[in-house]
This record gives sequence, structure tokens and C-alpha cells, in this order.
Amino acid sequence: MSLSPFDAFMKHYKDFSDFLAEHFRCKMQKLSVDAGFSCPNRDGTVGTGGCTYCNNLSFSPGYCRPVKGVAGQLEEGKRFFARKYPAMRYLAYFQSYTSTHSADIGRLMDMYHEACAVDGVDGVIIGTRPDCMPDILLERLRELPWVMVEYGAESSHDSTLARVNRCHTWADTADAVRRTHAAGIPCGLHIINGLPGEDEAMMLATVDAVNALPVDVVKFHQLQLIRGTRMAADVGSGLYDVTRFTPESYARLCAAIVKRLRPDIAIERFVSQSPPELLIYPRWGLKNYQFTDIVNKEIERAGSLLNS
Repeated sequence: MSLSPFDAFMKHYKDFSDFLAEHFRCKMQKLSVDAGFSCPNRDGTVGTGGCTYCNNLSFSPGYCRPVKGVAGQLEEGKRFFARKYPAMRYLAYFQSYTSTHSADIGRLMDMYHEACAVDGVDGVIIGTRPDCMPDILLERLRELPWVMVEYGAESSHDSTLARVNRCHTWADTADAVRRTHAAGIPCGLHIINGLPGEDEAMMLATVDAVNALPVDVVKFHQLQLIRGTRMAADVGSGLYDVTRFTPESYARLCAAIVKRLRPDIAIERFVSQSPPELLIYPRWGLKNYQFTDIVNKEIERAGSLLNS
């Protein structure tokens, strides 16, 4: 049986399904949960205003509303996917804002346990910031049947992090990753390609910095300019501009990332898709699998040039 271009591309790097297959015997689907958290970069704990690129609505599925409760959101997500994949098992993905931003560790654990008690849910993935993971919570997370922590790192360059008002440093990221690994918990990082002031050399230097850490999974995506953000206002006023990737130029960067990244680190994705009504740039009109095919062709083209 011949492989589709998408299947063939998977042979070029370890992907997220490969990583999950090391932990589970069946296909797994993430179900996003909005547990009503805020962000320490919005409520004054470490800063105000939030990251300049952030509009949380741009990555929250429609079924994620805190008023439905953790179990209610998961049951609705299960109904959505069960129509097409009745045998699927699930991971609760605490995605919105900073999902460990609470001084009440007991409250956090109650929500994570509630998620794991939903039929068909085998574990949780917790999205958070590297400056919001105390040692006591890492210890408590080991109570769960399975857990992975995903830190929003965005860049290894402190100048970039300051420019976009992240209010943490790369040293914070490195510390959180090492402590999470030491606790025996799988760890992922989220990286944005194309942040203001960064060229390709800086983006690849971030890949090198990731390689130096005990990371299991990395999630890349292109910078998206979103309505209602400070970055959109800054770009609109001409204060600065952002890198204007085409699908082809971004695919070349992604191919270089594949070549550069440590091969045991799984790549969950290269692109993200914000709702069209919120998205200003880039409006490529491509599905994730279509972009992956472009990356595949770029990897194969680069390999052919090297072998010619």
C-alpha cells in the first residue's frame, strides 16, 4: 500500500501521535477545557495588559465555557468527536489562559481529578506559564493517572519576551522544564515563530535552546496577528511590523526546524488556525494537513539538492 504525502512526511520527524503511542495503546484526542482561570500577566501578579499578541478567544473551541463546568465541557467535547470516532479515548486539555494560576492547590487538583473521572478520559494536559508551577503542585500532579505539562515559552530570547510583555524569562522556562522532568512528568513547550524583531537565525537559536532541555514535545506555530490585541494596534499604527511569511517561506523555516530539532523531541504542530473573524494575518486559507504537505515537499526538495 502506497503512503500518502502526509503519511510519508510523518517519517521525517517524531510527531505527537508517536509520543502518545509511547504512553497509550489506543488513539487519543485532546478535549479543551476552560476552567475560568486568569493570567498573572493580566491581573497584576507579574504584569498587566497580557501578552501583546494574545486574544484568548482565538484558540478556545466553542464548547469551552467555564459555566458548563469541567465535566460538562468534556462531555460536550466527547459528543462532538464520538460521531466520527466512537472508539476514541481522551485527554482533558486545560488550555485557556494559565491553568495553574491559583494559590489554592486543592482547588486545582479537584478540577484535574474531576476531569479524570469523566468516562473515557485517561489523563490531563495542563497549559501554563513557566513562572506558575510551584514544586508542591508538581508533587501533587503525580496523583493523576497521567499528566503532561505544556509551558508557553514562545522564544528563548529575553529581548523578545520583554518586547511582547511576557513578564518571564527563558531562565524561568529552563527551570520549570528541568523541575517537571525531575518530577517524572512529560513536558511540552509552545514556541511562536515570527515574533517582532526576530529573524530566522534567532528562531533557529530558540530551537537550539530547546534541544538543551529535557523536553518531550514542542508545539510551533506562526505568529498570528489577531484583532483586539495590542500587537494589532501597534502594527496598524506603524509602530513596527511583523514577519510576513508566505506558506512557502514558512515551510522552508519549518523544514530547517525539523533538521535542527533533536530527533527524540516530538513535534505536535507547525501552524495554528485562529477564527477567520479574528484573524488579520496571515490568511493563507490552508488546512493544517495542506500546510504539512507543503513542508513535506520542502524537506524532500532540500534533501534532493543535498544528494544531487
